[in-house]
Amino acid sequence: MQFINVEIKARCNHPEKIRAYLQSHQAEYIGLDFQTDTYYKVAKGRLKLREGNIENNLIYYERNNDTGPKDSHFQLIKIEDAKNLKEVLAKTNGIKTVINKKREIYYIDNVKFHIDEVTNLGSFVEIEAGNMLADFSKEQLKGQCEQYLQLFEIQESDLINISYSDMLLNLS
Repeated sequence: MQFINVEIKARCNHPEKIRAYLQSHQAEYIGLDFQTDTYYKVAKGRLKLREGNIENNLIYYERNNDTGPKDSHFQLIKIEDAKNLKEVLAKTNGIKTVINKKREIYYIDNVKFHIDEVTNLGSFVEIEAGNMLADFSKEQLKGQCEQYLQLFEIQESDLINISYSDMLLNLS
């Protein structure tokens, strides 16, 4: 099944303020996930295998590289045997790049928050308002993201329009 997220990614100069806000507003803390995202070469969209101590998924998504709230159409498959799948995908598609990060995961209703520390890239916050857990229109999801942008005092200059994989590849 395909779902939609409206997402925001931004540089995060004050993770402690965002963490304090989430904690004071009874966000559900899922935990600290040490993740390795292996991105594969594909003709369209992005395909990554996420290996973590909390989340282990194969994720295909299509998203425009727009600044601010952007639609992301995705398919997610929970993975039991990441090692063998990783080997098959590497042989059949080739690896584009690998991202390592430390991610704090929180939820308030249908909105998922990530406070990320990404190796070689720095600190970021992601806000993902999705319809996987609740029946919201794209406009409602965008409104939720914009609300948290204001609450977290995220400046337009901090918004990121590309994926971590693209950011890392741009460093090369």
